Amino acid sequence: MKTIGLIINPVAGIGGKVGLKGSDGSETLKKALELGAVRESGKKALVALKKIKEVKEDVTIYTCPGEMGEDICRQAGLNFHVVGEINSGATDAADTKKAARELVKYEPDLILFAGGDGTARDVLDAIGTEVPVLGIPTGCKIHSGVYALNPRSAGSLICDFARDKIKSTREAEVMDIDEEMFRQGEVRARLYGYLRVPNEKKRVQNLKSGRGHSEEGALDLVANYIVETMEPDCLYIIGTGSTTAYIMKKLGLPNTLLGADLVYNNTVIASDCTERQILDAIKDYEKVKIIVTVIGGQGYIFGRGNQQISAEVIKKVGKENIIIVATEDKMMSMFGRPLYVDTGDEAVNAYLRGYMRVVMGYEKFIVAKVSD
Repeated sequence: MKTIGLIINPVAGIGGKVGLKGSDGSETLKKALELGAVRESGKKALVALKKIKEVKEDVTIYTCPGEMGEDICRQAGLNFHVVGEINSGATDAADTKKAARELVKYEPDLILFAGGDGTARDVLDAIGTEVPVLGIPTGCKIHSGVYALNPRSAGSLICDFARDKIKSTREAEVMDIDEEMFRQGEVRARLYGYLRVPNEKKRVQNLKSGRGHSEEGALDLVANYIVETMEPDCLYIIGTGSTTAYIMKKLGLPNTLLGADLVYNNTVIASDCTERQILDAIKDYEKVKIIVTVIGGQGYIFGRGNQQISAEVIKKVGKENIIIVATEDKMMSMFGRPLYVDTGDEAVNAYLRGYMRVVMGYEKFIVAKVSD
């Protein structure tokens, strides 16, 4: 019998689809709600917990009240014990830290938590490496290496952990970035420390990596090809990242490095768009395409830092109209691993699964496997 502690950060990821590039702080939460954001962290965590139901007789779950765990456990049909107290409807980082410290008292074999990089930092601050942990990815920023590939992978890994198929742990990096600088287009990542995670690299994502100056020439070739093959009278949804920013530079257009821009006939018609703005815009265009890049080291094309290009947007645009760009070095650094999608919609993840073409240079392509 394994003992699992569970913490849900109910507001993790709330700023993603409305273009806020993070969810840290009460002011960000307030602004996200004003922009029409909805709380989706629990919904994503539910995917993991439904999987864990397979081993519910083999685990004892201790969790937090209400939206920080109790509600989701009940929806998943799990057996659980509720501990501690929360300020329902107004939880924050202090609640996460308090919950982690409370759960440690019950000597869990592992603490499972749902959130983003800020949540991982809170868990680190509270318990350090005292207990192994695993993150269910539900946040906007997930640079850290302590998260499962997606909620379903988290559930699957916990099932194997409960069956004693995973016996060892390893240390993984907890990273976070300055959200204010992030919103201004500058990434300042910092290593905050390490947490212990199950030693299962196939279902736990890698630390996000950057790029070196040696890639400049390769980026130039990718950008030249994309610019020369862009179709007239077609709306392009340009995703986040330095590779797509290079394409915008080639077009001579202003770019939101960490946001989604809309380009039509070599003109930016909307910048730093929310999901709602993108959905409203694409209704007016007969041809629409999405250009996204691959997150270095992790391999995600959707669901990490580009939540504005949501499952609903992808459904309306169509898989056949998605253009993936990445340099050859970036693809080779994947060491044969597939590309990943984590849109928050299991049906759309399955729809994207299979093989997709990646532009790696001027008329240079690779067909890469896409996994959910």
